[in-house]
Amino acid sequence: MEPITTFAGKAVALPIDNVDTDQVIPAKYLKVTDKSGLAEGLFTVWRYLPDGTPNPDFALNRPEAAGATVLVAGRNFGCGSSREHAPWALEGYGFKAIISPYFADIFRGNALKIGLLPVTVDEETYHELLSHIEEDPETSVTIDLAAQQVILPGGRAVAFPIDNFARHCLLNGVDQLGFLMQQDEAVRIYEAASPITLNTHL
Repeated sequence: MEPITTFAGKAVALPIDNVDTDQVIPAKYLKVTDKSGLAEGLFTVWRYLPDGTPNPDFALNRPEAAGATVLVAGRNFGCGSSREHAPWALEGYGFKAIISPYFADIFRGNALKIGLLPVTVDEETYHELLSHIEEDPETSVTIDLAAQQVILPGGRAVAFPIDNFARHCLLNGVDQLGFLMQQDEAVRIYEAASPITLNTHL
């Protein structure tokens, strides 16, 4: 996992509330074992028309959305089932961060584990971002994880919350298993200082 510190990314808006994980990635894609193919199924019901051709009215299919790495999503994004495939599909498509007024807890946790940054902002900031994107489809936002801030077009910085452990892992480019493996030396020192005494009376 690559470390995340500060990055700027083109933003695309999907201002739909209560987008659940089945809408993010339909159940038929849960059988795959290769994460790299999940991007094809991202929002597939919305991205494609019944005949299989791209839906020109869907936000991600519009020419101005090309290259976007930040998704500005509606409230309660990622609700529904706990499928890990949803953040995998978003990451595979090229998104580095999702900005929303509220995330479903399980989705937020799954996203953080793979390095997809869920950024929670207040309603005022959310609507300001939507306005910027509507006025200028090339709108870019900067996310500073170290400072826990989103820098909007125009320079206004908005703080966002993140779990301290998740922030540490993202800044250092390690997942939870990688963090535990980094503690090998500390474990050895502890075990050497605290030898286990077997109970011989059992």
